[in-house]
Amino acid sequence: MPRQVAPPPSGEFTFRLQKPFSGTPTHTVEVIGEPNRPAVVRVSQYNGGNKSSEKTGDVPKDDVNELTTLVSTVRGFPSHPSKDVYGQDAKLELNTFEIQWSNEDEDAAANEVSEIAAETKDDFKRVVDSIEALGRTFAKNDSAV
Repeated sequence: MPRQVAPPPSGEFTFRLQKPFSGTPTHTVEVIGEPNRPAVVRVSQYNGGNKSSEKTGDVPKDDVNELTTLVSTVRGFPSHPSKDVYGQDAKLELNTFEIQWSNEDEDAAANEVSEIAAETKDDFKRVVDSIEALGRTFAKNDSAV
């Protein structure tokens, strides 16, 4: 069942990546903004469940547009509340006006899927890698923890 999350107003979006999929996070990457405009990226590192450092930065408009296009490819992908069916050990949450999706959503269809197609896993990995790359590339400024 899809999450019952209200879409953000006026085209705003939030893309959140957390590793590992379950348990205490070691790091998160959040990209927050609006299409066709620069966005903010925030990378948080955790030490034993406590935030140990946080860096922020601005993502250029062209990279935001590329990411929003890429993110739309995972629309309708299966999800599972207790396991990462994509093999990335990553929790991905997408919240746009068009998409409210997480790979940890309760999805009855995911229980019926014994094997996720390699192409689907590749698409998911591409989104995860892109969000992590934006964090590494643009989150350079220290933020108050």
